[in-house]
Amino acid sequence: MSLDLVEQMNEEEKRKYVKGKKLGEGTYANVYLGHSRQDPAVLVAIKKIKVQKEYKDGLAPDAVRELKHLQELHHPNIISLLSVFSSKDQNLNLVLEYLPLGDLEMLIRDVDRVRYGAADIKAWMGMLTRAVWFCHDNYVLHRDIKPNNLLIAADGEVKLADFGLARSFADPGRKMTANVITRWYRPPELLFGARHYSGAVDVWSVGLVFAELIIRAPFLPGNSEVEQIALICRQIGTPTEENWPGVTQLKEYTVPSDTVAVWGKEAYMGRFGAVGAEGVDLLIKTLVLDPKKRITAREMLEHKWWRTDPKPTRKEELPRKSSGADEKMVSDLKRRPGMLDDENNPRGSKVARKLDFGAAK
Repeated sequence: MSLDLVEQMNEEEKRKYVKGKKLGEGTYANVYLGHSRQDPAVLVAIKKIKVQKEYKDGLAPDAVRELKHLQELHHPNIISLLSVFSSKDQNLNLVLEYLPLGDLEMLIRDVDRVRYGAADIKAWMGMLTRAVWFCHDNYVLHRDIKPNNLLIAADGEVKLADFGLARSFADPGRKMTANVITRWYRPPELLFGARHYSGAVDVWSVGLVFAELIIRAPFLPGNSEVEQIALICRQIGTPTEENWPGVTQLKEYTVPSDTVAVWGKEAYMGRFGAVGAEGVDLLIKTLVLDPKKRITAREMLEHKWWRTDPKPTRKEELPRKSSGADEKMVSDLKRRPGMLDDENNPRGSKVARKLDFGAAK
């Protein structure tokens, strides 16, 4: 294909959208409001990724990951990549659907103004579970599921975003890094240094989002990896050879000396009972210590909780937060994929970023 033809195609793609006002600027990307030239009512977010001088092609590996996986994954509960084009300054522009209602974290935190119940939680969890099932069905691990990465569309639909740490897992023999997933949502197998793992790592994160929706606070907010392991042992149970055969062979296996038995359903009901006995049963199955025994995303969708009352709230009727939501979407989009770059944010240090991109991930 000649360069002239490539440039022509790029120009045609660029002409499809009108770039409007700058919504936000970050060290990694600027975000603009835009609209379709054909239909000005169709709003888009244009994420202009800046050239990264430390990488020879100017594109950080996490930007490549995000682009690759968003091009492959088309689902109502995954943020849509509508187009890609480059600009004169060689910056890459991602045209994404406009999601003006912020993210799930905003709703969870705003205890004073946002009220929601079991039917709303069921609706949000259905959207998240379908997104994760679709990723896994297409052999993609997301590896950074958390409320902050669940953006909300104008019609109330929740969309999984930020694929900067995602990877394909079609080859079970290849080693992967254990240093992924924001710490509060990181499963025990990664904390113990596992280099071979499955979709079970995402399911653990989904379970912790579920718990957080119910109690409106992070369930396991560890300030260090050691504290994270201690919290898992205290709140869920200590991983042992009895409940997880082979766990002591993981190279970074270390647990507090006081062994805590795995919590039973009664203990969970006391704290998470707002979603009923079936909801609690599903939660427990997502937080099984042994990843081989943890429920899969497909099995989650088949769980009887979805068929018990109350029925999930219709997406148009879900609680929403308007003030500040737009700004939140912008801050989510302008940060580097897979990380929070606001060091003042108490969650800023919670994400694993030290990836050796030279080795297999």
